[in-house]
Amino acid sequence: MATLDDARRIASALPEAIADPGDFAYRVDGRLFTWIWMERVQPKRPRVPNREAIAIRVADEVEKQAMLVLDPDVFFTEPHYDGYPAVLVRLPAIDEALLEKVIGDAWRLRAPRRLSE
Repeated sequence: MATLDDARRIASALPEAIADPGDFAYRVDGRLFTWIWMERVQPKRPRVPNREAIAIRVADEVEKQAMLVLDPDVFFTEPHYDGYPAVLVRLPAIDEALLEKVIGDAWRLRAPRRLSE
């Protein structure tokens, strides 16, 4: 079981990762690689942060679908992310080792080549 603090620690440790001011969101080279899930709790109302889940950037729809099939208890999506290369992660359902891997993979997708080689 992982927490948002675990995700923050993992993301902060990556080279040149910058935390956005405010809630959980991390960029490298100005490019977002992980962020808090903003959930639509009530229709036609603003989305609210769900501290039990984060979004992570993935390479493409193929990788996204593979992750969704790999473990639907951990990885999920919603219509807001249809066609967008990101997957949602349930923090209470993921172990820290896998969380470290998926955040690291997301960082590598967005990091400049000089950092990720």
